[in-house]
Amino acid sequence: EIVLSSEQDAFFRGNMYKNFGEIGMNIKSMVDEFQQVAKSNQNIQTIEDMAKFVDNYPEYRKMHGNISKHVTLVAEMSKIVEERKLMLVSETEQELACNGGQGAAFEAVTNLINDESVSDIDRLRLVMLYALRYEKESPVQLMQLINKLSSKSPKYKTGLVKFLLKQAGIDKRTGDLYGNRDLLNIARNMARGLKGVENVYTQHQPLLFQTMESITKGRLRDVDYPILGNHFQQSRLQDVVLFIVGGTTFEESRSVALQNATNSGIRFILGGTTILNSKRFLKDLEEAQRLVRSSTTVV
Repeated sequence: EIVLSSEQDAFFRGNMYKNFGEIGMNIKSMVDEFQQVAKSNQNIQTIEDMAKFVDNYPEYRKMHGNISKHVTLVAEMSKIVEERKLMLVSETEQELACNGGQGAAFEAVTNLINDESVSDIDRLRLVMLYALRYEKESPVQLMQLINKLSSKSPKYKTGLVKFLLKQAGIDKRTGDLYGNRDLLNIARNMARGLKGVENVYTQHQPLLFQTMESITKGRLRDVDYPILGNHFQQSRLQDVVLFIVGGTTFEESRSVALQNATNSGIRFILGGTTILNSKRFLKDLEEAQRLVRSSTTVV
């Protein structure tokens, strides 16, 4: 078990919001610096090379005790990423969330469902993302994906994807989740498409980012966020608490931290009923589905 604390671990504090590739490069930079001090000619190119180097130089661990922990952690993460083809899965997820192109999305998700290296939970997540994005645009192909998921990953019944759409489909959602309703969001997405993105694995921004941007610019819509009581905010906001019932995510936490780092004059504080990841979200969704079923069967 490894404990990570931003208060006690300087490397973690400086890299907790970095992506996987950036963390690997930053670790390699520190190893390269020690190589120069130790006058070592060992060729270090991979995560595994870094792990062996740290093991062979106990004095390195004395100088950078925490770094050896992070090298070990990144090495294990790298194995999981490779075994589960998470780079390809992640790229497809990002494309589903950020870009149009239903045909290409259907082909990409189909190929990943058929790939034996892709885990059951990753297959389910891909089909759910496709369903949320294209439920109205391609219902026939969506059913093909749901049926294929059921045959490849029998532990997940077809009803779970359908239940997700009943709870959070386009007919249930408010706001502009995919940036394709509001003209300003459409223009912003077109501009981003023309300029390209720096990293395809981190191009997605949570809806919370747009909410913070609207608050900072004083453009928050009363229709979406009504004011309780007769209070009217005339002075400039300084502290804003963002509390999400149902849970918040690590990506949203990162977005809040990056927004606070811009020194806009407003400090955002993020809270929620729990911290969500895919497994926790699916567990909650399955529990909600069970409760609905049990309530409908009661005479």
